[in-house]
This record gives sequence, structure tokens and C-alpha cells, in this order.
Amino acid sequence: MDQTMLLVVMTVFVIIAAIALCIQAGMLFGLNKKTKEMHDQIAPLVPKVELLVKTTQSTVEQSRQQLADITARATEILTSAKNQMAIIEEVVTDGAARAKVEMERVEMVLDDTISRAHETVATVHTGIMRPLREISGLTAGLRAALAYLARSSRPSVDRATSDEEMFI
Repeated sequence: MDQTMLLVVMTVFVIIAAIALCIQAGMLFGLNKKTKEMHDQIAPLVPKVELLVKTTQSTVEQSRQQLADITARATEILTSAKNQMAIIEEVVTDGAARAKVEMERVEMVLDDTISRAHETVATVHTGIMRPLREISGLTAGLRAALAYLARSSRPSVDRATSDEEMFI
């Protein structure tokens, strides 16, 4: 490649670079203009945003305080409930123990009552029923003896009862 051709190529590339720089300068100018427009639009909003940030911070702080109060109250309620449950548990345990003791006493009284009732029945049986049976047996024996003595003769076959007929 010769020198003129090299100069022509370099000139073309320098012109292309110059055009690119001009385009970039125009874009930077347009970007600067738009930035200023946006700044002018945003500038009135900055005090409002700052006020909103302050309000938000105070609201967040109040919320934290309320949350801390609620947490403290909830902790107190849980502690109180836990204490009440412990007291209730003691009362129930004590009541169960007393009920068990009373049930044992009732069982002992019932056992004693039943054993006395058995003794009474046994006493009645041996003291009253046995003599009544003996008296009944004696009475039956006396009746039989008197009946035998009263019929001096042997019954005839005509007067035989059905039981006696079986043996005849």
C-alpha cells in the first residue's frame, strides 16, 4: 500500500471519528438538557419526600413502642396464666388425693357394713332359723306320733293313699 492510499484511509477514519464525536457531543447536550428538566421536576418533590420520610420514621418508632408494649403485656398475661395453671394443678392434685382418701374410707365403711350384715344374717340364721327348724321338726314329730297313736289300727287297703299304693 502506498502513502496516498494510507493517507486517504486515515483521513476517512479521522472523519468518521470526528462525526462520532459530534454525535456524542449532541447526545451529551441532549442528556444534559433532559437531566436539568428532570431536576426541575424533582426539586419540588424533595421537601415532600423528606417530610414523608420523617413521618414514616416516627410511625415506625411508634409501631415499635406499641409492639414492645403488646409484647410486655402478652408476657405478663402468659406469666399470670402459667401461675394460675400451677395453682389449678395444685388444687386438682390435692382434690384428687382427698377424693382418693375419701373413696378408701367409703370402701372401708362399705366393707365393714357388708361384714356386719353377713354377721347379722349368720346370727339370725344360727340363732333364730335353726331353733325354728328344730321346733318345726319336733312339732312334725309330735303330730306324727299323735296321729299314729290316734289311729290305733292299721289302715285298710280301701283307705290307702296313692303313695301307699305304690308300695303295696
